[in-house]
Amino acid sequence: MNKRPMETIMGIVVLVVAAFFVYFAYKVSDLQVVKGYEVTARFLKVGGLNVGSDVRINGIKVGTVVAQKLDTENYDAEIVMSLASDIKLPKDSVAAIVGDGLIGDKFIKIEPGHEKEMLQNGDIITNVKDFKTIEDMVGEIIFMVTDNGESSAQ
Repeated sequence: MNKRPMETIMGIVVLVVAAFFVYFAYKVSDLQVVKGYEVTARFLKVGGLNVGSDVRINGIKVGTVVAQKLDTENYDAEIVMSLASDIKLPKDSVAAIVGDGLIGDKFIKIEPGHEKEMLQNGDIITNVKDFKTIEDMVGEIIFMVTDNGESSAQ
């Protein structure tokens, strides 16, 4: 019976250490949702982009994808992003869905524009580049190669 209190204390210590590691991993992995102002972008296809994905400028996380829905009128994918309030983007900025390598996670890459007027809460980014799958890129390469061969033969 003397072992029971010691086992209980050791169990509590193990749980506290495990909770500390989970908290530490959450902070280090940068999974927090960036709170700030929200903007929307419409894409033809999102290619595996998920809620919680990063929004980056030059590789630095400046926002988070907070929602995605289908526009029932024209069937575009509407992506809502929360951007850090200290990041002011020109209205002519470009949003593109890209991936971290061949099998990496998808994120939104923003290329800031040069316009004087800045995006505000609730605005829509109109300059977008849709996600290109590997199949799309291979198809373009094949089309370029076969098109060059045919046009030189004529």
